[in-house]
Amino acid sequence: MKIGLQTWGSNGDVRPMLALADGMQKAGHSLTLAVSSIDNSDYSTVCRDLNIRYIRTPELITFDMPAFARRSYRMNTLQWLNALLEEAFFPYEQIIYQTSRRLSQENDCLLGHHFLYPLKLAAARQDKPYISITLCHAAIDTVSRAPFRFANLGPIINRMEWRLLHLLFDFALKKRLSELWIRENMPPVKHVYPDLLTSEQLNLVAVDPLFCPHSDEWAPLHRICGFLNLPDAAQVWQPPEQLRDFLAQGEAPVYMTFGSLQQAVPEWSMELFISAAETAGCRAIIQTSSRDYPAGSRQGDIYFIGSHPHQPLFKHCAAVVHHGGAGTTQSAVRSGCPSIVVPFMDEQLFWGRQLQGLGLAGKPLLARNATRGRLAKRIAIVLQSGTMRDNTRRAALQMLQHDGVASAVELIQRFCGKALISV
Repeated sequence: MKIGLQTWGSNGDVRPMLALADGMQKAGHSLTLAVSSIDNSDYSTVCRDLNIRYIRTPELITFDMPAFARRSYRMNTLQWLNALLEEAFFPYEQIIYQTSRRLSQENDCLLGHHFLYPLKLAAARQDKPYISITLCHAAIDTVSRAPFRFANLGPIINRMEWRLLHLLFDFALKKRLSELWIRENMPPVKHVYPDLLTSEQLNLVAVDPLFCPHSDEWAPLHRICGFLNLPDAAQVWQPPEQLRDFLAQGEAPVYMTFGSLQQAVPEWSMELFISAAETAGCRAIIQTSSRDYPAGSRQGDIYFIGSHPHQPLFKHCAAVVHHGGAGTTQSAVRSGCPSIVVPFMDEQLFWGRQLQGLGLAGKPLLARNATRGRLAKRIAIVLQSGTMRDNTRRAALQMLQHDGVASAVELIQRFCGKALISV
């Protein structure tokens, strides 16, 4: 079977798709991966190593990610999303759509990042089966849980709150997002989510079941496959000698990173991490975002590291301080590391609350409220909590039993097989 897979966004939106593409290839399918990278990362090398056909579309996205991060990290979710789309998606919508049309013409089945409505549109025009892939389940309706940030007042009120949430998304996004849909003479959509942004046939939720206790209340089209983890072959990494020496010289360190968001506040984040580690009295590995602290250098009990695959190093750490991104969150748990979550926006706060509810982290510390003393206190609580450490080790064993890629491949094959037979 020929599969077209398309994604848009930063590294966190691409890595799960690389994992899925590799799984589909190994299952005997021919796969093309089209990537629109807002930070202009090039995935040609890893795709060549995994024998995946790769399309970079467009070749260049003119988007100053650090400047955008500095301007936007204090915005609310809808403001932030609108600003991101205006700068990094809408100027390239037509190019992305042309790639979607090409994928739809050349392949039997289409898979797309849940935001890629151009691919959903192209698949519909070609009458090809389309599967969306969701990386965060916060917006999937359940009756026993209110939408995030809404009060949980019971099933009847919760249903009303979910309707209100959809109306808010429509008010903020529907007009602009629907323009391409309308230009292509497609029938109008009722709601942005789920009607425009999600497959009406199968939506794969790429989240470990550990985080989805209410999934039995979801509509049948939403199916959990689990965390889409890159294979070891795609993230071969050996710690440099200086890092190996650092790890051997004392107790397990605390790892600290804000991922791509460190570009928004590079000096503040480094000062926060360094001072909090010193105040907490812990050894630390800090992902550096400053020229003043070059990768591979040390400052006492602190080692500074550049870009690298997280999981191979998380396994050697006592805890992880992070922003609450979906990938970092699940990588930390999978590695058996409790978390200290410092979220910048609502989706990250959602993941922080998920970890807190499972006993895998303390209360999230909002980035706007973070100080050296507050972060040091959160670190100390986690390091002193045997219960949290034991909970995370059990959760890691549970996650390791779930092969998200294998589950996704099985669901895709079953769905596409039925869809193609019915055509």
